[in-house]
Amino acid sequence: MTQVSRQQWGEVSGLGPVDLWVLRSPQVHVEVVTLGAVLRSVCCRGTDGQMEDVVLGYDDLEGYVSDKRYHGATVGRVANRIAKGRFVVEEKVYQLDVNNGPNALHGGLKGFNKAIWLATAVQGGVQLSLTSPDGDQGYPGEVQVSVVYTLQGETLTVEFQARSTKTTPINLTNHSYFNLAGQGAADIYDHQVSIAAQSYLPVDDTSIPTGEIRGVEGTPFDLRKPVLIGPRLKEVPGPGFDHNFCLLSPGDAWTERHAARVCHPASGRVLEVSTSQPGIQFYTANFLDGSITGKGGVKYRKHSSLCLETQNWPDAVNQRAVGFG
Repeated sequence: MTQVSRQQWGEVSGLGPVDLWVLRSPQVHVEVVTLGAVLRSVCCRGTDGQMEDVVLGYDDLEGYVSDKRYHGATVGRVANRIAKGRFVVEEKVYQLDVNNGPNALHGGLKGFNKAIWLATAVQGGVQLSLTSPDGDQGYPGEVQVSVVYTLQGETLTVEFQARSTKTTPINLTNHSYFNLAGQGAADIYDHQVSIAAQSYLPVDDTSIPTGEIRGVEGTPFDLRKPVLIGPRLKEVPGPGFDHNFCLLSPGDAWTERHAARVCHPASGRVLEVSTSQPGIQFYTANFLDGSITGKGGVKYRKHSSLCLETQNWPDAVNQRAVGFG
């Protein structure tokens, strides 16, 4: 049986009050914040019986207000990157603000991660809702969005829904940073990772997919069997993983399937991810640099955590030939 409770957590000037929702099962404790529909914490036991928070984040509301790395956030309207912040829908060109080099990233300068969501209790969890007006961040159409977090035993389910008054790209995900040793641990080098993908998307020097769908076999991106991530990071070009792994191929049915598994042998903790989405962005916190002070005064550094962002393929609105736009 999951216990659900709510408390006021603070207020954001110009936006209003923010609540903290707590979901408790006998095995797992979860916290959700109405600012950004953020997954603030996931506490679970290791083989030693000790509860540890395995999600990076902040001790107070101000951390999330000023956060620029999307810690725990619900990301939208469009997660990941849109090349040059530009796309065409129904013969009309839309230009978004660019906030990641030459590209638009994670919904824009004020995406869903900076909005206060309306929250209501549901069986075993909380539903958060948001209205994004027509033209928000440059996107067409008014969009009604909801995200539902439910906890049952050791299983946390996150369900996204969106409805728009106009044709518009939508790509929602959760952007939690995980370290199964505990959110204050130095790195993830002792984690074992597997991703159930036969192929991945190579990217250009601005992290936009090149258009090629490349098989993982014989490359550092072959994670079909568990791989110790520390040594593997030394083989990956660039600062680390920040790539889409293809869980589906064009034409496949969007049905829920196993996507990834992370194991931390020292603590015995395991994270398993399943999704109905066609891709999963595996990101190894390459751009955390110690400048962020997180929970308990911890400085979050490069490779201190990993993200498994289930979503559509990046820049799909501009790459329909190979994506799912």
